[in-house]
Amino acid sequence: MTSSQFPPAGARVELDTGDERLAGVRVVHVDEPAVIISMAADQAPLPGDTVTLRWPAGPRGRYAARASVLDATKDRVELRQVGDPVVEQFRDFVRGGGGESILLVRPGETESIGWVHDISERSVRAHFTDVDLRPGNRMVLRIQLGPETVEFPATAVKVSAMRQQVPFRGPLSVEMVAVFEQDERQAKIIRRYVLRNQLLSRALKSALA
Repeated sequence: MTSSQFPPAGARVELDTGDERLAGVRVVHVDEPAVIISMAADQAPLPGDTVTLRWPAGPRGRYAARASVLDATKDRVELRQVGDPVVEQFRDFVRGGGGESILLVRPGETESIGWVHDISERSVRAHFTDVDLRPGNRMVLRIQLGPETVEFPATAVKVSAMRQQVPFRGPLSVEMVAVFEQDERQAKIIRRYVLRNQLLSRALKSALA
């Protein structure tokens, strides 16, 4: 993890354990290839585990670096790089859609139906009403894309909420961006759906021109 790539002490990264993604994990110390991060003890991976760290790479997307867990004591986790960081290219993934039905499922919570702002092969931006969401929350999302349905575990990475106040106090409007592991079969469904809609939109604009 070269100093030109890996964020310095005090920066925030995402920790992917394979089972969950934890956003906002703080970097405490960097001494390549060793890295020490700070996180809650009950969320820390175990020595011997392999995890993935992710952090912004500008407009190209984000860096991803595999690392092995050397030690975990209280709120400190010591990691060691496994291979070199790679850039995950966001621009390689098609993005589109909007208006599709999305179902949010969480253990112990009532299922919530919302609608999609846009979707790509790795993430979705959606709107819900009166749900309690926080960055880092894990969930299962089910999205209807035309005649097909995709379903995947996901992690909320950005959440904003605003309650209607005018002309009277109303429901809580929640916007969420969630990321999910790429599943090639479902990625093909999303890609095909988005590209088909883009072609139909262009054809309609040409017909109306």
